[in-house]
Amino acid sequence: MVRLRQDRRVALRLLYLIVLRAFGWIALLTRSQASKDAEILVLRHQVAVLRRQVAVPRPSWADRAIISALARLLSRRRRCHLFVTPRTLLRWRADLVKRRWTYPKHVPGRPPIRPTIRALVLRLAAENPDWGYRRIAGQIAGLGRKVSPATVWAILKRAGFDPAPRRGGPTWAQFLKTQASGILACDFFSVETVMLTRLYCFAVVEHASRRVHVLGVTANPTAGWVAQQARNLILDLGDRIGDFRFLIRDRDSKFTALFDEVFTTEGIRVLLTAPQAPRMNAITERWVGSVRRELLDRILIMNERHLRKVLAEYETYFNRHRPHRSLKQASPLQALPESVDADIEVSRRDRLGGLLHEYAQVA
Repeated sequence: MVRLRQDRRVALRLLYLIVLRAFGWIALLTRSQASKDAEILVLRHQVAVLRRQVAVPRPSWADRAIISALARLLSRRRRCHLFVTPRTLLRWRADLVKRRWTYPKHVPGRPPIRPTIRALVLRLAAENPDWGYRRIAGQIAGLGRKVSPATVWAILKRAGFDPAPRRGGPTWAQFLKTQASGILACDFFSVETVMLTRLYCFAVVEHASRRVHVLGVTANPTAGWVAQQARNLILDLGDRIGDFRFLIRDRDSKFTALFDEVFTTEGIRVLLTAPQAPRMNAITERWVGSVRRELLDRILIMNERHLRKVLAEYETYFNRHRPHRSLKQASPLQALPESVDADIEVSRRDRLGGLLHEYAQVA
């Protein structure tokens, strides 16, 4: 019954298209022969242009029916200019016959996976990246639903998860997150002065608190100078040096064995980032980007002394007044005050000639 209704709809639609075409052809009788010849030449040229652009045309079933009916009115020589061949016309007719006598069939095989099961498998895989497909299947069985491990494997594979992840340890992002309280990260960045002299700045960031230590500025960062800045950092940290276990640095030649020895003697392990992988030291790279956008790109640096003074001002501003998303909008050295409902009076203090603004509540 369903097939009969579909055939009727197709036949009515085809009849409707034929009637439209017939009325269009009747309208051609009122036009002059010269006008029709000119239109035929234009259409032929358009077809030639389209043939150069379209490799394989994709006509609809209605287009196929009209072309098949009109092709019978053309001579054999004219049929060769069509984009379809006689073999194509025969194949179209065979497809229509096959569709006419094809009945809907039920696809054999297992029933589809329920969306709730699929969502649960993907959730467990995302929240537990070290679980394999058998562990996930066992966990779902413990929740009262039986799922084949092969089904779990197929769901994970289709979603882009590794069904049997390696047990080589946590990823770099997981390591940074779990060990943030004991990580220091350092890096150099360069600044060009007004006279195009290149100066090198050395800074260290504490991952947990986001506190920044600008250790020094120099035009010639020798191995001895870099090691001395490391010793100065050890003195600045004082008793807090025992809270740190790792130091992240890149493979710059300015970091020598003498520099590493300053930290290893304090029980701090030096971790090297991969070549050309700035994301492995992303927090320090992000601070460098902040100091460039908020300060260095908006001021002309005269000399080394000027740069040292400017960075000292920014270090104080960054550690005591600038909000941080990772700290829930607090500053590294200043917690958020308690919220009040009453109106407050705010004062502003300008740093570096108004480049930086510090706001405080008037007592």
